[in-house]
Amino acid sequence: MQLKNILFVLLIFLSTSSQAQERYTLNGIIKDAASNETLYGVNILFPDLNTGTTSNEYGFYSIKLPAGDHRMLVSFIGFSEVNLEISINSNTTRNIDLRESSETLDEVVISQNNESLDIISPEMSVNQLDINTIQKIPVVFGEVDIIKSLLLLPGVSNAGEGSSGFNVRGGAVDQNLILLDEATIYNSSHLFGLFSVFNPDAVKNLKLYKGGIPAKYGGRASSVLEIYQKDGNSKNFKANGGIGLISSRLLLEGPIVKDKGSFLVGGRGSYAHLFLKLTDNPNVAYFYDLNTKLSYRLNDNNTLLFSGYFGRDVFNLSERFKNTYGNAVFNLRWNHVLSNNIFTNLSVIYSDYYYGLTLDFVEFNWNSGIKNLNMKYDFNHYLNENISLDYGIQNTYYEFNPGEIEPSNPGSGINYFELTKKYAFENAVYFSMEHTISPRLAAEYGLRYSSFFRLGQQELNVYENDQPVVFNDAFGIYEEADPVGTRSLSKNKIERSFGNLEPRIALAYNFNEYQSIKASYNRMSQYLHLITNTSSPTPLDVWAPSGKYIEPQILDQIAIGYFQNLRNKLYSLEVESFYKIIENRLDYIDGANLVANNAIERVVLPGEARAYGLEILIRKNAGKFTGWLAYTLSRTQQKTAGRTLVETGINNGGWYNTNYDKPHDLSITAGYELSKKWQFNANFAYQTGLPTTFPTGQYVFENLTIPVYSLRNSNRLPAYHRLDISATYSPNFGKKKAYTSSWNFGIYNVYNRQNAVSYTFRKNQDNGLNEAVRLSLFGIIPSVTYNFKF
Repeated sequence: MQLKNILFVLLIFLSTSSQAQERYTLNGIIKDAASNETLYGVNILFPDLNTGTTSNEYGFYSIKLPAGDHRMLVSFIGFSEVNLEISINSNTTRNIDLRESSETLDEVVISQNNESLDIISPEMSVNQLDINTIQKIPVVFGEVDIIKSLLLLPGVSNAGEGSSGFNVRGGAVDQNLILLDEATIYNSSHLFGLFSVFNPDAVKNLKLYKGGIPAKYGGRASSVLEIYQKDGNSKNFKANGGIGLISSRLLLEGPIVKDKGSFLVGGRGSYAHLFLKLTDNPNVAYFYDLNTKLSYRLNDNNTLLFSGYFGRDVFNLSERFKNTYGNAVFNLRWNHVLSNNIFTNLSVIYSDYYYGLTLDFVEFNWNSGIKNLNMKYDFNHYLNENISLDYGIQNTYYEFNPGEIEPSNPGSGINYFELTKKYAFENAVYFSMEHTISPRLAAEYGLRYSSFFRLGQQELNVYENDQPVVFNDAFGIYEEADPVGTRSLSKNKIERSFGNLEPRIALAYNFNEYQSIKASYNRMSQYLHLITNTSSPTPLDVWAPSGKYIEPQILDQIAIGYFQNLRNKLYSLEVESFYKIIENRLDYIDGANLVANNAIERVVLPGEARAYGLEILIRKNAGKFTGWLAYTLSRTQQKTAGRTLVETGINNGGWYNTNYDKPHDLSITAGYELSKKWQFNANFAYQTGLPTTFPTGQYVFENLTIPVYSLRNSNRLPAYHRLDISATYSPNFGKKKAYTSSWNFGIYNVYNRQNAVSYTFRKNQDNGLNEAVRLSLFGIIPSVTYNFKF
């Protein structure tokens, strides 16, 4: 009997132990209680279990927990924390609504997450910006600008005022993958770089990956900027906008079917050119864009979303020169909860970048651009509390229009001419796993396989020895090779194919909940090349695919960093060091002609690029005074060596600074809340002057003065620096009114620094001496903007 009693007790113990070990899945959608807007990056923590997770891009979360009662903390920037008890005895769905905090202005201004979970997360080299912070940063003309705000972060810069796009850790503008609701944006700038194409009122969240890039992203060799638009308010009709000195904006959102479907539509436009007409100035320069989003929840497991963007820039010089360019993108998505721990997203995406030019004085129109149709299917699989998987497939079809000329009127003497169109197909499959190995060690492993098929075209040049660029031994220069023939191949046939494995890994080790070190490595392939020799878009810029004569760019990047939260997370410190090298970076031969060039391979050579540096970000995250200091010490260089012992290569085959190399880049951003109605902000920027090439002498040949130049980019412009300030007055703050408003007053470049964009060398007509003339774009610029919401 005694033995039976022991066996009975043991059986009860094993049964209880087995039950205690049983685990169930908790999942749900996290939304804004006021609008039903899904929230991305919300922290869901279980302190007693020392585990947690975050919501994905569509607000979905899933985690496996042991059976029993657990304390659950849900927190997100700008929202009140939710602290609740939850009982888990079976697979459970728990949707959570968060309410905006009344202390939004005291929240962290830049964040990756505030909880200790972020310290252990293997994610690194990533920055997010809060939209409320972006709207307070002083910018030129007072126009709220996402890209200009990114330039205040370490590792992010651009090629000077008036330049297009941005550079990340020494990467070129075309090496950034810019996604708006998953659709590719090929040009992120309005008015040749003065503003960005993103309406801040329509943006829900954004994330910039500078390194440690997850396997689901590919196709570019530098960074990923991921931007998601708001879904729209499915509870109540809302409107907000702003009126500025040179532009205005308006955003409308509301329910289609209350609590199930919503719409969002927004528009911006500039009107400074209207004032020019009052002075009989015939020139025109303006932009406009439209954003839209439709969302409909079919049931708890299925949601359909449609989003779109359309933008155009128009520049008209005396009605004789008209330039029009812009993006158009559309995305139809189906979000499906496949099971309690698998979330899927199926997207069909169309992107179109158009560039048009009309020259009335020569009576022709020029059109160029790039289009792509993309279908992707992504899976988020939450295996257990320690392992989550991401996997999927992506397929993209490209059509490249390098340019076509057509007569602008029936009497034009210009004949229709079309450069050869190009076609390509890009595929990718990826798999990644985020793994919490122990309470101190976490990792993210990923593998992406990408393939690229250059399809046939109507006419392809054939060269002797397959060399479209030849070296002239006698003069020591590179020259365009003469084709020995041509060949044609249907676009349904494959001209050349490429395939690349792209491994990714990131590790994080936390010493405690406040300190960690992280490291990452990623390889990426880029099959598209932007052919340009300017820092702003021009009709000469064309996107070209890899093919018979152009190899894809291959990036290898490593990074290591130290991260620490100080004084109970009031302050934070991030220090990262990186090294990256890129193979097959295109370089241009001296005298390269890009104008209507039907064989661009005859003026480019493959080289390599490298960048390395140290980034420091110190932040004060809460209180009346908030802000950050960002400093980057880096070098960015390029090299194109000779293909044989005889060839000299570009710039004698040595390393030379790229056009956007800035060894020192310092930004200080500060905000002070004087009261609930008055907020003051300022930022100071200092950067090493950009590389350039100056003449070192001259000689006269047959009455022509010929300048002699130094090696490429061996000189520099003067250092760049400026101070911007702004003040925001919110007279209705804290009052429950249907209509609220605020005024933003700003001064860009307070001390009127005349920063050099370039130097022009010429002969002074009065004294006959050579002189250098500085070109500067912006001096001191005051601005005022009225913002409203109802």
